[in-house]
Amino acid sequence: MKRREFVKAMGAASLAGLGFHAHGAVSGAKQMPRRPLGATGVDVSVLALGGVIGMQLPPSPDHDPGALAEQALDLGITYFDTAPSYNNGQSETNYGSVLARRRGEVFLATKTGDRSHDGTLRSVEQSLKRLQTDHVDLLQIHGVSERDDPIAWGKPSGVVAALRKLRDEKVVRFLGVTGHESAEALRRAIEMYEFDTLLTTLNPVSRRRPYREDLLEAANRKQMGVIAMKVMGGGNGCLASGNPPRKVLRPYHDQTDHQVAPSALIRYALGLPASTAVIGVANPAQLVANAAATRSSPLDPGARRELERLIG
Repeated sequence: MKRREFVKAMGAASLAGLGFHAHGAVSGAKQMPRRPLGATGVDVSVLALGGVIGMQLPPSPDHDPGALAEQALDLGITYFDTAPSYNNGQSETNYGSVLARRRGEVFLATKTGDRSHDGTLRSVEQSLKRLQTDHVDLLQIHGVSERDDPIAWGKPSGVVAALRKLRDEKVVRFLGVTGHESAEALRRAIEMYEFDTLLTTLNPVSRRRPYREDLLEAANRKQMGVIAMKVMGGGNGCLASGNPPRKVLRPYHDQTDHQVAPSALIRYALGLPASTAVIGVANPAQLVANAAATRSSPLDPGARRELERLIG
C-alpha cells in the first residue's frame, strides 16, 4: 500500500471509530475495554489518564483538572497515572481532589524518583498526602536510565527495600519500573528484580524498536503488566496530526517527518501485547476522542508494520 493510501485508510478508520454526528457528540458510548495487568490478577482499562499535560496544570478559570479526571472515570478510564515530579506535586494534588470522593473506582499509579530507602519512604508519604489516600495500587521506580546502579537498589539502604516494606505494610499493592531513555537499562532492572509492571515508550518510531521488541518480549516472558507511554510521540503529541512541529527534546519526544491520526497511534499501541496505554490530554475533547478510538479494533501486525515504515 502506498503512503497516501495508507494515511487515507487510517484517517477513514479513525473517523469510523469515533462515531461523530454532525454536531460533534460521540454516539454509542459503551464500557471501556479492559485487559489483565500482567499476572497481578487485576484488570485495567485499556486507556490510562496521564498525569502530565492537563493534569499537571493548576486549576484556573479556563482549566479544571479535577473535572478532567472526573470525565475520565465517567468514560470508563479507571487507571490514573501520576508522579511527584509532575509540576512539583501539582499533578498528584489535582488527582487528590477527585480521589477523596472516588478512590474506590480508581487503579492509582504513582512513582518515586528517589533511589534510597529513607528517601523513598518520605517521597511516598508526601504523595499519599497530596493524593488524599492511604494507599496506592502501583508504585514505580521513576525514570530508569544508564545512570542507575540497580545493584545498589537491592541493598538495605536502597529503593527496593523500601518498596518491599511498603508492600508488606499494604501501603502499595504492586511494584514497577518506568523509563524511556534506555531499553537495556530497563531490561537489566526487570531481570534483576521481580517487578509486577513495566511502563515504557511504545510507538512506531524506529528508534523505539528496542523497546517494542526486545524489552517488550522480556517483560511478556516474565508475565509483567506492560504499560505504554509516549504513544503520541511524547508529551506534545508530535506524531499526531494537527499538532505543529516543535523543537525536539530527546529522549522525551519522538518527532518525525510524518504524522497520523491520534486514534491510529492508540490502535497501534493497543495492537501490541500491552495492558494499557497512558495518554495525557489537554482538554475534554481530546479525552472523548481517545476513549472513542478504543471502539475500533487494534491494528493488526501488517498494519502496524506499515505504520512503522511510514513513521520511520
